[in-house]
Amino acid sequence: MYGFIMELSHLRYFLEVAKNEHITKSAKNLCIAQPALTHAIHKLESELEVPLFENKGRNIKLTEYGKFFYQQLEPLYLDIMNLPKQLKAMASKDNSTVFLNILAASSSVAKAVIVYKQMDPSLNFNLIQNEESKLFDVCIRTYADYKETPEEGVQHFIFSEKILLAVPNTSKYKQRTEISLKEIEDEKFIELYGSKQFRAICNDFCKKIGYTTSIAFESDSADVVKEAIAAGIGVGFWPEYSWGKIDKRRIRLLKITDDDFKRDIIITYKKNKQNNSKAENFYNFLTNYLTSSWKKRR
Repeated sequence: MYGFIMELSHLRYFLEVAKNEHITKSAKNLCIAQPALTHAIHKLESELEVPLFENKGRNIKLTEYGKFFYQQLEPLYLDIMNLPKQLKAMASKDNSTVFLNILAASSSVAKAVIVYKQMDPSLNFNLIQNEESKLFDVCIRTYADYKETPEEGVQHFIFSEKILLAVPNTSKYKQRTEISLKEIEDEKFIELYGSKQFRAICNDFCKKIGYTTSIAFESDSADVVKEAIAAGIGVGFWPEYSWGKIDKRRIRLLKITDDDFKRDIIITYKKNKQNNSKAENFYNFLTNYLTSSWKKRR
């Protein structure tokens, strides 16, 4: 009994016959020959090893087994028949959702999302910040010197920017346009928390040139870093474009002369869906939006 495989069509035939309790009428509704329907019912009974129908004069009636089987089967069968529709709905929702992993330039990317959402309200965004996750449609990361590795179904957009030193716009730095870090041995630094990718790039650069920063304050917000520098609490590393504009009355950006200090922002797009059009459209918009907005600050 436990090795049987019931055919879905036979279950549909059973439900129709159980509803009508009439073979001829059921065969007509199912658009199959009466002998074929009778054979299918007998086969199902043989697989289940119980009688589902019994003859009552010229008609047939459900047995107790048949009644129980009908009550249990009908909702299950309806659920099975509804599965394709549910799967299509899931696919439609998935196709209309962009999974966005933001690990760099979060302020600029957030603004781009807001603008695009106004353009296409039907598009949903699932935003995460997870360096380990590979489950995304679009990911924004940063590296000191990115080496692209071709992957099938994956596109990369690379934007490079210098990393400058942000200092208070005081008399000490008023006339400066560039500086060596070795000139500011006694300065305190305002930096992002150590878990941030940008912080790691800055740490690696300092290690490369043999410089050690003295940390006065750490924050997970670029805006807080900016305000702390403007308040004269310390100095800090600042990407040339992606963190937005600064108040030039309060902050100066100086070129670091010790070495070529830059970072690459990588926007990666993966074809993950049955229909990738919405994710791809957003990727194209994002790369154009960021390039355009950042170039205005050059």
